[in-house]
Amino acid sequence: MGKNLGGVIPPIVTPFHSDGSIDEKLAAQEMSLCIRAGVHGLSVAGSTGEGPALNDDELKELVTIARDIVSEEQPVVCGIMRTCTRDAVRAGLAAKAAGADAVMVTPTAYNVLVPNEEGMFDFYSTISREVQLPVIIYNVIPQNTISPKLFHRLLDETEYVMGIKQSVGGLPALYADIMETGGKGCVYAATDDMLYSCFDLGAKGAISAILSVFPKESVEMWECAQNGNHARGLEIQSSLYHRWQCLGGNQFPIRLKYALEVMGRKAGFCRSPITYLPEEEKARIREAFAGK
Repeated sequence: MGKNLGGVIPPIVTPFHSDGSIDEKLAAQEMSLCIRAGVHGLSVAGSTGEGPALNDDELKELVTIARDIVSEEQPVVCGIMRTCTRDAVRAGLAAKAAGADAVMVTPTAYNVLVPNEEGMFDFYSTISREVQLPVIIYNVIPQNTISPKLFHRLLDETEYVMGIKQSVGGLPALYADIMETGGKGCVYAATDDMLYSCFDLGAKGAISAILSVFPKESVEMWECAQNGNHARGLEIQSSLYHRWQCLGGNQFPIRLKYALEVMGRKAGFCRSPITYLPEEEKARIREAFAGK
């Protein structure tokens, strides 16, 4: 499977220019900031990075930027968010050609095209066979969740499916994956406001938006979990909890980018149609994040 894919792997925002093109300079700045904070790798083109709005050439562009910033030992994980198996394979091969070390693949999302479990097994097993990179299931689609049993089957019956990022169902869903697989494969935390609790339950790492906003604190929480410093880990989690509550929901990337701006970091524009953040939401974010 190549490089170590555990630990803190922040999903990086994709800064856009006002014309919708990727701002490579700002993207590199955000990636470099996280690497300096001690993270273990980088993830591009996930939900935080507006992955569904990116074409295959843009995936390659972001992977190339990240590849130039990480060390030889640090992995680059590329998000793949497509509506059919063929397009997911094509995107995965594009990411691989650009130097990605793993792909993080969402289940298909369009309501009337949601398949049954056999269809999703075919989806992930085909990506495994054709792309031949480590595959992390990004379990984020409420109407098409990957059950613990299906995850276990994919671990057993495919060569490259090796992990799941658990973004639906919170801590109970994460723990169900861990209990079902008995330590086989990697279960990644994505419950932003209870990250240390996920580590404490046995998550092998995290690919979660809060890592990109608070990389230093997230690395410390990971280290606390590895070293048994439970009190300090919970202290950090609690210190971030209330700040995070104003960011969730629809249009998440524009809220997160505004929070970064309040913190003094340039995050660029979002890609249309995510173009407008009401003033009352900005005020809540300023109150939570100013001076932090």
